[in-house]
Amino acid sequence: MVNNSLIIAHRGESFDAPENTLASINLAWHRNADAVEIDIHLTGDNKVAVIHDSNTSRTAGIYKAVKSQPLDYLQKFDVGKFKGSQWANEKIPSLDEVLDTVPEGKSIFIELKCGPEIITILSGYLGSCRLKPYQIKLIGFNFKTMSLVKKNIPLYEVYWLRSVERSKFRFWKLNHDEIISQTIQNRFDGLDLKSHKLIDQQLVDKIKYAGLKLFVWTVNDPEEADRLIKLGVDGITTDRPYWLKEKLSAK
Repeated sequence: MVNNSLIIAHRGESFDAPENTLASINLAWHRNADAVEIDIHLTGDNKVAVIHDSNTSRTAGIYKAVKSQPLDYLQKFDVGKFKGSQWANEKIPSLDEVLDTVPEGKSIFIELKCGPEIITILSGYLGSCRLKPYQIKLIGFNFKTMSLVKKNIPLYEVYWLRSVERSKFRFWKLNHDEIISQTIQNRFDGLDLKSHKLIDQQLVDKIKYAGLKLFVWTVNDPEEADRLIKLGVDGITTDRPYWLKEKLSAK
């Protein structure tokens, strides 16, 4: 933790180890990350797999849609060797395997990469694990899905992932006040915003004044991380948590 801002390991120590694997996640804990961020999808047999993409092509080199396959079949694939031969034979973890790694006093940010069909099953995983509710943060881009998450499993903090970049696409054209208003109306606990120069003191102050928390992703530049910490963000998600902490501590 740097000046009370959490340093969150994006898909584990994903710069050094294969993302969303137990190797990457455990390396982050070993290096004393404050929290780990992971991604989840629902499998064909209604289990929760920890993987970013909707298919296995990028990390396993074989195309299989996660939602169409049972978990035990998906776990036959090697999703480590794409990062280097030393990581060969890493498997796609199940959510319960990852939750089991979280040390006392640490947190996990779980990004929902699919729709509301996962909510009931996710609730079962969370309710049966040993972690306290305050250790678990649920994040996602889909407004409808995250609204249903907050309504159906309200014990857990929910953060709406957004970009604040200007864009030609209409989807992103909500202004800051509208985003904050919708966050409050849906009882989200805060926002998780893409790192960008548009995150300034005025925006941070608006979010904090509304009683919301603010996290930022994905920051791998120490100067930008230092700027955001000084603005008062609650946490920074990074691919290089150990390295970034070292750089920030040297300032």
